[in-house]
Amino acid sequence: MSRSASTPATALSLREHFARVVLPAWRGAGFNEALNLPYEALAADGRRPLPAVRYRAMACARQLFVFAQAGEADHAQRLFEALLHYFQDRKNGGWFYSVDAQGAPLDTTKDLYTHAFVVFACAEHGARSGNRDAFDIVHRTSSIIQDRFAVRAGAHAAQDNLHGLYRAALGVDFSTVPGAPLQNPLMHLTEAWLAARQATGDAAFDTALERLCSAVARTFVHTPTGCIAELPVGSADNWLEPGHQFEWFWLMRQAGALLEQSGLEAPLSRAFVFAQRHGVDATTGGVALTLDEHGAIRDATQRIWAQSEYLRALAVHPDARVRAALAQQIERFSERFVSPQGWFECRTATGEVTRDDMPSTTPYHLATAYAAL
Repeated sequence: MSRSASTPATALSLREHFARVVLPAWRGAGFNEALNLPYEALAADGRRPLPAVRYRAMACARQLFVFAQAGEADHAQRLFEALLHYFQDRKNGGWFYSVDAQGAPLDTTKDLYTHAFVVFACAEHGARSGNRDAFDIVHRTSSIIQDRFAVRAGAHAAQDNLHGLYRAALGVDFSTVPGAPLQNPLMHLTEAWLAARQATGDAAFDTALERLCSAVARTFVHTPTGCIAELPVGSADNWLEPGHQFEWFWLMRQAGALLEQSGLEAPLSRAFVFAQRHGVDATTGGVALTLDEHGAIRDATQRIWAQSEYLRALAVHPDARVRAALAQQIERFSERFVSPQGWFECRTATGEVTRDDMPSTTPYHLATAYAAL
């Protein structure tokens, strides 16, 4: 059997492992029945949660997405109700970052990354279940993002350059905290609004997406490589993450004509080539965590999320010669990162496991990658 012909079988084995091992672990040992919240991480054996210090809204939202996508409506509804119960800021609006081990507000920062995942997860839950309350959360949280996180033009020349973007974090009352917009929450906001557009059919998300992605293209694209940098281009000590280039590449392929005027499609085609050439180990297929702007590896750690994003990008690449590498990459991924108990979160370039716990946030990456396969 050729490698390309074996792709469906190898992809099926990953999905079966997810259904047989990963989902039961997070319905069982990974779920705090008393609080109705997922623990932050499971031990390496997949049978014991690590001691609870906090619970994050983003982690709860990612688990909500995973179980909604899997069609496990009852568990998804429990997670949805827990998200609303623990993390809504009923005084100021928006969502707390985390609660403590007893469920009381802990970090009350208003975090864009968190808000994006609330939109993303509730869009999926609403689409799968028909829950109108979930769609209400999608719209209300999106409005908060646009009204409170947006960088306003006119106050300073530097801010004019950031117009159309959103701040990464604000205080509990939405007061401004120092710091420029960051790539990662903006990427997940793009992902969230694409999901919201598909789930709700509301064309208002088209305008929001086009404005956001045009601003990302203007502010974050590193012209020599086409890569989307982690900080606005020109920032000191900036860096590039191969996994994020693959993730953006997937998002642009999903968006299709919706974002063809954003200015991101052509750079991301070059970014894929750059990330693959400099960030993927030719022998093992492992994706390094970070590169500098010239392509030298800054951090060779291979985290499972970056591997899964490489699979997604390969699966949707328009060039059949590039896609031909997918079957071998699935095999490499299975051998290096999938375990009988679940998965290995981090490896070194030479294969040593450097993190043996399994975070509650990782099944989201696995679920989205396996769906693409």
